[in-house]
Amino acid sequence: MDEDDFYDEDEPYYGGPYVIVEKRDVGIGPFLIGLALGAGAALLLAPQSGEETRRVIARRARRAQDAAQGFVEDVSGTVADKFDEVRASVGERIEATLDAVDDKKRRVTNAFHAGRAAAREARGELEQRIAESKAAYKDS
Repeated sequence: MDEDDFYDEDEPYYGGPYVIVEKRDVGIGPFLIGLALGAGAALLLAPQSGEETRRVIARRARRAQDAAQGFVEDVSGTVADKFDEVRASVGERIEATLDAVDDKKRRVTNAFHAGRAAAREARGELEQRIAESKAAYKDS
């Protein structure tokens, strides 16, 4: 078997070195950074006075801060709600488990007392039979 057996005869064989290109998913991060830099440059190079530009930048910064603060409050509220739900669920499960343990404990205690009472009764009957057997043996 030679190297020609591995290749299709319709396609030319290039015996030289080859390059492997790996594609990476860049994501949206660099796009957003570029967008922010472009917006900043546009504001700085806009045909308005420096005072107006600073006011616009300050106003937009306050809006962004308010939006970020609102987002953080929403997320905090959602996390707190989920935490409370999980806490309540765990509390309910613990309570159900404790109730089940108490029920089993009560059943075991009842079974123990019932067994003890049955043993006393059986012992009484056995002692009575022994006494009767002794009395019958003495009489004969």
